[in-house]
Amino acid sequence: MNTNPDAYFLTGCGRCPLGNTPQCKVHRWHDELRALRAIAIDCGLTEVAKWGVPCYTYQNKNIILIAAFNDNCTLSFFKGALLYDEANLLCKPGDNTHAERVIRFTDAKEIARLRPILKTYIFEAIEVEKAGLKVAPQLPEEWTIPEEFKQKLAEQPTLKVAFEALSRGRQRGYLLYFSAPKQAKTRMARIEKCKHGILAGKGINE
Repeated sequence: MNTNPDAYFLTGCGRCPLGNTPQCKVHRWHDELRALRAIAIDCGLTEVAKWGVPCYTYQNKNIILIAAFNDNCTLSFFKGALLYDEANLLCKPGDNTHAERVIRFTDAKEIARLRPILKTYIFEAIEVEKAGLKVAPQLPEEWTIPEEFKQKLAEQPTLKVAFEALSRGRQRGYLLYFSAPKQAKTRMARIEKCKHGILAGKGINE
């Protein structure tokens, strides 16, 4: 994994075998990535490498990331859920994302057109960090609970008590894991596999 942001633009993140090859995704979005980089630096942020990709910080606090994917490159805001998003540009990178928001690009000309707006978003993100604002934790009632797990909790009151005693982070980890499979049979198998961990008060990866 790259630890130098300069290297990312030449060889990629280093997290897959395509790193430092012509097939690396960074080469698909050469102009777009550099345009986003210039905007981030022009906003006075400090450029470092985290998770193999360029990360831009304010007083050691993460503000934004830029990264290349197969179909686009993105500008990601760590606390994007707190931004006003007047231009309606932000979207969730995944269905289960809570705080992060991204803007996807496929054209350097679009980035040039949006440059003033993007800088406004970045400056707002900096102000969010200066103010110490935090994204409120997702409430349990907003989480998706698979029907199979609801049934299991109803059948086994001790499991229900044990699950409700877990921290929110542990609860959410289990629910994401249980909800991922498309087939009910697989969801049920995951629930059965994890029952002992829940009863022991442990998280999914503990």
